[in-house]
Amino acid sequence: MIYSLNGKITEKGLDRVVVECGGVGYEVGVPASAASALPPQGGTATLYTYLNITENDVSLFGFLTAADRQMFKLLTSVSGVGPKAGLAILSALPCDRIALAVSAGDAKAFTAASGVGPKLGQRIVLELRDKVGKGLADGVSLADVSGAASAPAGGAAQAVAALCSLGYGQSEAALAIAKLDPALPVEELIKQALRSMAGKVR
Repeated sequence: MIYSLNGKITEKGLDRVVVECGGVGYEVGVPASAASALPPQGGTATLYTYLNITENDVSLFGFLTAADRQMFKLLTSVSGVGPKAGLAILSALPCDRIALAVSAGDAKAFTAASGVGPKLGQRIVLELRDKVGKGLADGVSLADVSGAASAPAGGAAQAVAALCSLGYGQSEAALAIAKLDPALPVEELIKQALRSMAGKVR
């Protein structure tokens, strides 16, 4: 498998780039957010890649970080989410926002991506919650999220897991949630905790 590419960008579009490595030009599909962040044509870039092989196609996809690539693999493991939809989701939502949406059960967040409707958004949340041992952004795994959801603290533990996925430490996230009413819905706990920690964003 091609793990990564490092080379000169010879062509650049809204959702694809061509990276020249060792005299070979690789056409790579990328999220729109990654395309806009890459250097202009002629610049040098590193992309973490995923080679997608199907019966009728072989395509290479590239991402700015290994976490983005892992998220793409997780998204495309969901039935009904192909590479095109996976790129659309990563174009519309950063990794940490996807992690938060999954952990909070916010299926509606995924409808911000082109071609993703409410039903597919619900399927993404349901199927990713059931994944075990798969990495999420910033080292928070979906196993941690699903485990938190079933913990005695219920919504409070789930909210802590969501805050950790945004880059907050376990202890400070737990402290922020502990100050709130545990009977509140998970989404409200997350919102209020984020407000209280607004000055501590990573």
